[in-house]
Amino acid sequence: MNRESQARFVAILLFLLTVAAVVFAGFNFEKERDSAVPDDGVWWVEHNGRLVADRVDPAGPGAKAGIKIDDQLFSVNGQEIKTTPGLVRQLYNTGVWSKATYSLIRHSVTLDSNVILVPADRSLNNWLRLIALIYLGIGVYVLLRRWTAPGSTHFYIFCLVSFVAYSFKYTGKLNDFDWTIYWSNIVAWVLQPALFLHFVLTFPEKRQFVRQRPWLLGLAYLPGVALLGRHIMALRLAQASGHLRWDMDRQEMAYGALLFVVAAAVLWDSYRLARTTILRQQLKWVTRGTILAIVPYTLFYVVPYLMGSLPATGMKLSVLSLGLLPLTFGYAIFRYRLMDVDLIFKRGVVYTLAAATVVGMYFALVAGVATLVQMRQPGRGPVPLILAVVVTALLFDPVRKWIQDHVDQAFYRTVYDYRRTLIEFGRELGSETDLNALLAAVLDRLSRTLAVDRIAIFLRSGEEAEPFVLSKSVGMNPMGKLDLTFLSAPRPEPAGHMFFENTHQVPRETAGSQDAIARLDLNYYIPCRAQQKTVAVLGLGKTTKGDYLSSEDMELLETLGGYLGIAIQNGRLYASLQQKVAEYERLKDFNENIVESINVGVMALDMEDRIESWNAQMEVMYALPRWQAITQPVRTIFPAEFVEEFYRVRQNAGINNLYKFRLQTPAGETRTVNVAIAPLVTRTFQVIGRLVIMDDITERVELEGQLSQADKLSSIGLLAAGVAHEVNTPLAVISSYTQMLAKQLQGDPQKSGLLEKITRQTFRASEIVSNLLNFSRTSGTEFADVDINKVITDTLALLEHQFKIAKIQVQSELTAGISPIQGNPGRLQQVFLNLFLNAKDAMPGGGNLNVATTNGEIVSVRVSDTGSGIAPEHIQRIYDPFFTTKTAPKEGQKRGTGLGLSVTYGIIQEHAGKIRVESNPGSGTTFALDFPLNRKGVHV
Repeated sequence: MNRESQARFVAILLFLLTVAAVVFAGFNFEKERDSAVPDDGVWWVEHNGRLVADRVDPAGPGAKAGIKIDDQLFSVNGQEIKTTPGLVRQLYNTGVWSKATYSLIRHSVTLDSNVILVPADRSLNNWLRLIALIYLGIGVYVLLRRWTAPGSTHFYIFCLVSFVAYSFKYTGKLNDFDWTIYWSNIVAWVLQPALFLHFVLTFPEKRQFVRQRPWLLGLAYLPGVALLGRHIMALRLAQASGHLRWDMDRQEMAYGALLFVVAAAVLWDSYRLARTTILRQQLKWVTRGTILAIVPYTLFYVVPYLMGSLPATGMKLSVLSLGLLPLTFGYAIFRYRLMDVDLIFKRGVVYTLAAATVVGMYFALVAGVATLVQMRQPGRGPVPLILAVVVTALLFDPVRKWIQDHVDQAFYRTVYDYRRTLIEFGRELGSETDLNALLAAVLDRLSRTLAVDRIAIFLRSGEEAEPFVLSKSVGMNPMGKLDLTFLSAPRPEPAGHMFFENTHQVPRETAGSQDAIARLDLNYYIPCRAQQKTVAVLGLGKTTKGDYLSSEDMELLETLGGYLGIAIQNGRLYASLQQKVAEYERLKDFNENIVESINVGVMALDMEDRIESWNAQMEVMYALPRWQAITQPVRTIFPAEFVEEFYRVRQNAGINNLYKFRLQTPAGETRTVNVAIAPLVTRTFQVIGRLVIMDDITERVELEGQLSQADKLSSIGLLAAGVAHEVNTPLAVISSYTQMLAKQLQGDPQKSGLLEKITRQTFRASEIVSNLLNFSRTSGTEFADVDINKVITDTLALLEHQFKIAKIQVQSELTAGISPIQGNPGRLQQVFLNLFLNAKDAMPGGGNLNVATTNGEIVSVRVSDTGSGIAPEHIQRIYDPFFTTKTAPKEGQKRGTGLGLSVTYGIIQEHAGKIRVESNPGSGTTFALDFPLNRKGVHV
């Protein structure tokens, strides 16, 4: 078989395979769309002869029906189920949107669950079909336009196989058509990576070791053949199971990803070793495109899939990166190989029309001969038709050759007109805005079209009075400084172009210009004009064969010079515009950065009170992202209280302020802000909106409250110290005399009881005085490194018996190896003792006490209870001295003194710490304590 026949056979075969693949893919898509696969949203796996729920989709039918992980499936609709195929058959029998009764075993307990089956999510198949269409479209496009390019046929086969791999999806019915789709997909899936590796080993040139050992290319297909064989053996011999299918899918996925990664490495190595410019350009696109296509797909789909993750939305989106692979290869195949793309496309169209004409004539001849025989010899049955087919088959080859000869004559009579192509190229120059790319494209096209090996472009540096400078050249060494005044010197001859027959003999030029002309060795200088000004000069030497250019060439170049001048002028204007845009963007970014960097919220509104600007501080303060606020009316973003105040003050002229406004955020927080509302005006003082500035003073208000509390406690402490010392003396006297009387009246129960009450109340008063002294103490305390976990543990140990009697469960979550703090263990123990006793009193019927510590830039302690909580009206007063809610203590409780939390607050301040409380009535109370690391205490 000669080369022409072989090429024809390959073309026909590829055409038939393509048509078959497209038809099958279309039918497969229709079948898949018409047949919904029932799904219960549970991943069942075989385990000990039963199906066990390995994963449950939280939003799936199984989860809604109450199925949980590790549930065992016994039967569906009364049919016993032991394998995954059995379950699939039963689900198909039940149907989509039908109720299936699942008999489950959970922890040895049998239960039934009604599951409404839904159609399985097959959205990933649509993404893959999109990728398949990209592969096929790019493959057909490259084959038609660059069928003579090296590797184009191989690339098309790879695209066709990829189309089958990504578009063929079996529906699960497993009839003959479905089996065909299934095996076609498997074969294409294992063949695709091997074809790609084979392609990169031979594109754009065969690797050295492949040229020496061609049989190595066959090794690329061995892993795929092995996987295919294992797949066949598994389906024929092994028992069908979910685990088997999962393992085979992951092995094939890993195989494909591995070969693609190896192919990318081979391409990178080829790019690194490439020597020619065209080859490097080809490989640059191919290598980067391959990496951009393979890496996201491998990292975000293959790796999670191999680790056991099911395809989520993010994984499905990563599949789209595979579309970059055929795009970059298709671009590299014809972008950097000659310039006969349009002619090749024209030739393809001509041959296609010729083939259609031949087919039409064939069927016309068959019909004509059959009709003629039927008219001459009626009643012959099928004999006329058979005779017509035979006669037409004998005539077809001569007719085809006659048409082919005339088509070839018509096609090859017009030689490739490079001049027309060059003019069209000149007209397209205006679309290129980058000046360097424009000049490079001009030099490249001229050098290849005119076969000139020395070309240069000279540009003016500014206005017309400015001298020319050498901007770009091909085939010339660096020249250094040149005297180019001859390019702008006035000349008597018409200003078409300058021609120097001998560049070393130009007596009419100055000495400096003679040296420059000799060193440049360019014979032709064509001016490029725009708006009656010469903006550039195009210089060319002789052809590679040493010939001068013809007059037709010069006319062509002069015409091209006009286009080039306009393109250069446009490029400069575009560059100037780009510079101004960059300056504007820089200024705009600078102004926006100022707004974004200030520590107050800034919001701009238009005249209809829609939000046009929302800076970062607004996002943080109001807990609402910028994208949710922009373009929204202010009344839909802010609470009604703020909107009412905003509309009230915006009616007034000038700047209006709202001080200490309590603003509710979408996160449920209440922020205290100072609001300034000012008109937004232009330079001409035209009002175009409103500017709202919000200063978050929440922490400042809290600090002011803490300072006020500290001042109040300080004043009360000074008063309490004097009172405590004055009260202690009479209390001691009362207590002593009461105890003496009690000893004398031991025989009188009535009076002894009264004296015992006096003694008890005296001790209570003494305890209050002692707490007052602790509260007012201003002397220093010994501070050292303290393990806060040990202080908490010791305090809990002291109260263990009380907690046990009160039926309180203590849960400790103490961080091991916590950093030490500067403090006094005794004083800190008093803090935790007060907090723990308050928590116990808040849970008279028992409950849970949780104590947790965390380590970081500070040491944090959280004490939480499940008690009755603190009323909102009491939150602001709990640290006030003598404030207590235990005025009527329950059985087993003492009457509160109102000094426990006051003393606790003072001790925390001594340790330079902070204390916060969170409480809701009926939901318990949480105290949060923060201590700094390695910091000295202060006197409060």
